[in-house]
Amino acid sequence: MRVNSLYAVIQTEKLQESIRFYSDYFEFQIVFESDWYASLKLEEGGLPFELALLDYSHETIPAGFRRPAGGMILNFEVDDVDSEYERLVVAGKLPLERELRDEDFGQRHFIISDPNGILIDIIKIIPPSEEQSGLYQEQVW
Repeated sequence: MRVNSLYAVIQTEKLQESIRFYSDYFEFQIVFESDWYASLKLEEGGLPFELALLDYSHETIPAGFRRPAGGMILNFEVDDVDSEYERLVVAGKLPLERELRDEDFGQRHFIISDPNGILIDIIKIIPPSEEQSGLYQEQVW
């Protein structure tokens, strides 16, 4: 299979609030917007990232699956996690779900949540502990 694109679609009951959240805090641009669906795009360093938001009650979703998304984490790897913490948590007052911290497995990160309760993990890759470094197939830090 040749994949041309891959992106997450978040089923939501808060479509307009979610569009504003990702546009305002993460600089996603609206590519398409209707009363039930929005396609968002973020171009960083020449790489396009896409995210879609869908009214969970729309008829395009099979009836047995019409419910808001849950149990999902979106990871955003950044160059300066400390400045993003200041911007999003301190200045932006977004809900903090996990305090900024270093992990033995090679991340400095904090976790916030979006209007739907989707967790957003803001990550800076750091060298892992000696014990954890042996678990990597290649060096990513």
